[in-house]
Amino acid sequence: MYSGMSYDTALPDPDRHAAFYDGVALKRGLAWIVDTIFVTLLVMLATLFTAFTALFFLPLLWLTVSFVYRWVTVSNRSATWGMRLMGIEFLDRTGLRFDAATAFLHTLGYTLSMAFVLPQVISVGLMCLSRRGQGLTDMLIGSVAINRAG
Repeated sequence: MYSGMSYDTALPDPDRHAAFYDGVALKRGLAWIVDTIFVTLLVMLATLFTAFTALFFLPLLWLTVSFVYRWVTVSNRSATWGMRLMGIEFLDRTGLRFDAATAFLHTLGYTLSMAFVLPQVISVGLMCLSRRGQGLTDMLIGSVAINRAG
């Protein structure tokens, strides 16, 4: 999909094409804040529509809304709405945008890492320190977040 890919992978080389990765870790953090606010609003709306009975199962509602929101938006255009706002997107190990199955795997990995402190700390650390800014789930499935072309 993108020209200038490295020889060992179909993803942009972080040394030769650093512009793909410039500022992505910060943008991912800001996108996460935007997405969390949006999920919060959706959960609040659902709580209102259930006449506040959703408060009895709020953690499950939050988990479900967050999972579906992330899976659907990433399946649609390889980025959540927060990521689109920040101008970044995901690519799979072949350099293509995510399909529904890859988006599901990435969302599942994200959800599991958010359930425990250590994987989340490791993931954020990897985003800040790895050559391609990949989090734990990205490294496991071979994906990256890059600045959107164009």
